[in-house]
Order: sequence, then C-alpha cells, then structure tokens
Amino acid sequence: MNEAWKQALARVPELLAAHVQISVSALALAMIICLPLAIWATRSPRVAAVAITAASLIQTIPGLALLALFYPLLLGISALVGGEISAFGFLPALLALTLYALLPILRNAVTGLSGVDPAAKQAADGLGMTSAQKLYYVEAPLAAPTIMAGIRTAAVWTIGAATLSTTVGQPSLGDLIFAGLQTQNWTLVLAGCLFSAALAISVDLLLGLIERGIRERRRILAGIGMAIIAAGLLVATLPLMIARDNIVVIGAKGFSEQFILARLIGSRLEEAGYTVRYRDALGSAVVFQALSAGDVDVYVDYSGTIWTNQMQRTDSQSKTEMLDVIADWTSANHEVKTLGALGFENTYAFAVRPEDAREKSIKTLDDLARVSSDFNFGADVEFLERPEWRMVQAAYPINFKASRSFNPTFMYPALASGEVDVISAFSSDGRIAANNFVVLEDQKGAVPSYEAILLLAPDRGDDDAFVAALNPLIGAISVANMREANYMVDREDDKKTPKQAAGWLNDKLKE
Repeated sequence: MNEAWKQALARVPELLAAHVQISVSALALAMIICLPLAIWATRSPRVAAVAITAASLIQTIPGLALLALFYPLLLGISALVGGEISAFGFLPALLALTLYALLPILRNAVTGLSGVDPAAKQAADGLGMTSAQKLYYVEAPLAAPTIMAGIRTAAVWTIGAATLSTTVGQPSLGDLIFAGLQTQNWTLVLAGCLFSAALAISVDLLLGLIERGIRERRRILAGIGMAIIAAGLLVATLPLMIARDNIVVIGAKGFSEQFILARLIGSRLEEAGYTVRYRDALGSAVVFQALSAGDVDVYVDYSGTIWTNQMQRTDSQSKTEMLDVIADWTSANHEVKTLGALGFENTYAFAVRPEDAREKSIKTLDDLARVSSDFNFGADVEFLERPEWRMVQAAYPINFKASRSFNPTFMYPALASGEVDVISAFSSDGRIAANNFVVLEDQKGAVPSYEAILLLAPDRGDDDAFVAALNPLIGAISVANMREANYMVDREDDKKTPKQAAGWLNDKLKE
C-alpha cells in the first residue's frame, strides 16, 4: 500500500465517526419532525399542501447553499443571545441536513397513511377503537413499508449531502474529498467517495431489511436490521468517545498552502504534547469567526484578507503599519492574538501566459486594462466577490470579455490551456514559475499587502506552551521555500501530500 493510501485510511475512522454522527442526528431529527406532521397532514388537506410544498421548495436549494445560508443566520442569532450559539461545525450542518431530509420522509409518510384501505379503518371503527388506537394498531403498521421507503431515500440523500458539511467546519468524509480536490490527490477523493458510498449503501440495505421485516410481519428480520445498525453506530462513533487531553483544532482555507501550513503547525504542536485535529476547506469569513468563538484554536490568514474582509478597510498602508493595526484590531475587537508574520507574502497577482505578455506588450495592470476587452478572466471562487477585486477595478479601467470562477486546482490549467487569458493567481504558488506565467505589476498598489500571519484563539493567546511551540515559525518561512513546498503538492509528477511538504518545510526551518 502506497503512502497516499496509508495517510487517507489513517484519517477515515475519525471522519467516518463524525460523518455517522451528523447523518444519523439529522435523519433522526427529520423523522421526529415529519412523522407527527404527516399524521396531522392526513387529517387536514390544507396542512398537507403547505407542508409538502415547503419541503419541496427546500429541496430545490442546493445542499451547499443551504449549509452556507445557516452560517450567517446562526451568526446573527448568536450575536443577539450573547454568543451562546455556535455558527460553526455541528449545528449549521445538522439544521441544513435535517431540512434536506424532510421531503422524502414527509411525502412517503403522508402517502402511506392516506393510502390505508378505508375498509381497514372502518373495521377499526367498528371495533370501537379510539383515533390513537386506530393509528397505532391499523394505520401505522399498514403504512410502515411506504414510510420506511421514504426514510431509506432520506438516509441515502443525507449521507451523501453530509460530505458538504466540511465547508462549515463539521468533520466528515467530505474532508478527504475537498482536500483531495484542492491538491489533486485523487487517492483522497477516491477514499472519501468510496467510504461515503459504502456507508450509504450499507445503511440502505439495513433499512431495507427492516422494511422487509415490517412488510412481511417478520419481527426477527426487523430486529436483526436494528441490531446491526445499533452495533454499527456504536463502533463508528467509538473514536469520538475516546477522551483526549489538550486537543487543538487547526483551521485551514481551501488551497494547498493552507493545508501545508496547517500540518506544519500541527507537527509543532504535537511535539509539544497536544492532540491535533484539522478543519480544512473553510471560507475566509467562516474560519475567522470560528477562531474568534474558540471553535478553531489557530490558523494562518493573510494581512490583506483581514484588512479588507474583516476590517472593511480600503486604504493602503505599509506592511509594518498594517500588521500593527491588524494586531491591535483583532485583539480589541475579537480577543484574537496575532502572533506575528511568518516571513512571506501571498498576495493576489494577475498572471498571463508568456506568449501573450510578449506579443501584446503586457507588463503591468495598466497594460492589461488596454487589452482586457479581448481577454477572458479566470478567478478563484472567492475573488470576484472580494473587496480586492473592486479595489483593482477602481484603480484600473479593466473590462474583461468574460469572467469565470474556478477551484484553484483548475485555475492554472485553464490559463495554460487557453481556456482563459488571465487569472487571479497567488504570488507564492509554485505553479506560476513552473508554467512560466508572467505576473503583472500593480504599479498603483491597488492590492494591499498579504503577509501570512499566525492567529490564535482567545483562550490560546495566554497558553505559554502553545505560544512557545509556534513562536519559532514567526519570520522563518521564506517565499522561495513556501513556493517549493506548494509546488510539491500541486505538481502532477512525484506529488507529495501536504503532510510530506510540511515535513520538508519543517526540516528547512531547522537548517
């Protein structure tokens, strides 16, 4: 077994446990909501119409969008109640997945209960049964197979959609898929998909066994299915029940450099005796708020991101002045400690193919503005909505023929293949030099400085052992070394994992 598979499989038990936890919780909550609602709906056509229409409308919202909507909603509610509600991790994922599971359960339950033979209900009435007795002894048993079919569908949907919960900080098998996609490590993607599919198929088969037992009135089959599910839940969630001391959650955004730096930080903290967990593929706003709330203990951000996104600043200052202002602001407003800059900058940089730069005499963003109407622009998924893009547009008369958003993994190949003509590259990305792309000069300084800075959660700023473990990283990472580490992960041949690249970078720091 190669190293990539070993590292992927080593992460599966804990991620599988978290995946089972969130999936089962969402499915159980959906059942608790839907089954009483279905009973009410069979007694009231108006309730049935409203409930099923609402569930259908929810189903039209993409799962990722539904997860994203709950983050700001819970963040606002948390602010109103004094920060007692976490907008990160389990809760937003639970609520979104629960809503996503409503339709199949509700629709099948209403269909099953409404489709009970009227003769059976009349016989129950003739025996003098109350409404509750009729439901328990007649309607529910007859409708159970149809209801179980809806639960089976909801279970498969929920287990699949749970992979998206990674984006709001809830661990799942999606961690493997997102990390593999960002780093082009298809072993991770395959592992995440295989285990997610295996979980969904296994649950569907076991629920099918229970459904068959109910339909054929064979209690032993239903009992076997329930027993296996209960045993599986116990085994799958066992890793979450093991008590661990000094657990540290390290956050990372969704690109290779962040994965590498997270593993570098993790190796330092593990040497200091901490147990480390990673929360990868988080958005800029999500990870900062998670750090402020203490859901994440440490992560690397960039001075320009904090300056524009969090502080809403559009003015320019020197690197040193900006770092000082950011440190004061994070401390005063969020009790977040800025430990310091790591020593390199990773700013947004516009890059073009060398032949275009040569043939069209493009060296600066002013030159780009001159030919922009003939160029297709490719950006990462955040850039077109970020303040930096508006700042560039305000400084330069750029008007591209078309703009498209890409996962960073595919943005560089899109430029190399001619699918786009210019991209919003990252200055510390090794793929710039590898492809001989030309980075254009921002002579007006529209894009602010992007020094990589280490941020600590409020409870970690006073943890002397924690700070001591990470202090050696401050000012120690050169842009050349960071580019090389990034390229180790991003290149197609002799690809390294983020952990391996972090190990190489760590060795460089010790030289």
